[in-house]
Amino acid sequence: MSDLTLELTKQLISAQSVTPEDAGCQELIAERLRKYGFSIEEMNFSDENGKVKNIWARRGTTSPCFAFAGHTDVVPSGKLTHWDTNPFEPVIKDGMLYGRGAADMKTSLAAFVTSIERFIEKHPDHKGSIALLITSDEEGPATCGTVKVVETLEKRGEKIDYCLVGEPSSTNQMGDIIKNGRRGSVGCVMTLYGVQGHVAYPHLADNPIHHASDVITALKTIEWDQGNDYFPPTTFQISNINGGTGATNVIPGDVQIVFNLRHSTEIDYDSIVAKVNSTVEALDIKFDCKWTLNGLPFLTEKGQLVDACIKAIESELTITPELSTSGGTSDGRFIAPTGAQVVELGPVNATIHKVNECVDASVPNLLSKVYQSVLENLLRP
Repeated sequence: MSDLTLELTKQLISAQSVTPEDAGCQELIAERLRKYGFSIEEMNFSDENGKVKNIWARRGTTSPCFAFAGHTDVVPSGKLTHWDTNPFEPVIKDGMLYGRGAADMKTSLAAFVTSIERFIEKHPDHKGSIALLITSDEEGPATCGTVKVVETLEKRGEKIDYCLVGEPSSTNQMGDIIKNGRRGSVGCVMTLYGVQGHVAYPHLADNPIHHASDVITALKTIEWDQGNDYFPPTTFQISNINGGTGATNVIPGDVQIVFNLRHSTEIDYDSIVAKVNSTVEALDIKFDCKWTLNGLPFLTEKGQLVDACIKAIESELTITPELSTSGGTSDGRFIAPTGAQVVELGPVNATIHKVNECVDASVPNLLSKVYQSVLENLLRP
């Protein structure tokens, strides 16, 4: 008997859907779902970053609405010479399936589809509704993907009750971690201003790079919060410093410090901005900030969705998962504020965004069984 989930995963990997391209993945998924009574709605949006393909597929009109959420786009492969195999030609070697998107997240997409197919064949009159929210703009700017679909659904009063995001959440073996929340992400480009001049006449200039050391010290020693039972303390990290004219004999007139905070629910965006501003103002340095709110923190505590996922993993994989809010952001940050219960559950994340990205070749089928079990736990009539 062929492994239908593995075969669909291979088909999806073969599509060179480097963000924001979809390369036919969504139509392949839609074609399968139409046969099972799904209505398929294309929701394509564009901005200065380009055009993005999204689909909202739904079977049923009643509550509760359970939605799988995921993305067809992948990050660039990098230099092909660094890969042992062609990243867009799926290969099974030593029991591992290799290819760009194998872990992030074409295995999950395939498992969405086959788990739904088997569940509907078994329960054609299931409770509530089943939906899929699929975008090709998760690995990129994420401005025309899930966030726009959710805005559209909200405007017409269409609610998601439960959402399972297929991000690679696992650490050592599939199913060992369920992400039931994520930290918030706040970015800033801070510009410090001085007075440009000749390095031989420093008394006629004011070097902002020298002031930067005081600013960095002050910001990195702030205790933003102590975290809580669900989130670690907020962290502050500088990712770049830019200054200078390119000449060795010129004191620059300004310097930029780029930093990010990953924050818990113990502090909000406004409080972060206020604390940064007051800290730098106390140093009597001229500055300004350009802030970017990348995502708010969210948490889904134990309840129907979390319990359904734990039960499914225990049943299909015979392990008990750990709940975690670690890691970066995901599109769950756009869905959770609507009131939906949101979790992330997918393959091991050890090779995501790396060369030779891979998953164990048994994972697509196993993940499909876990997803089907989640559906059984929530929507079985």
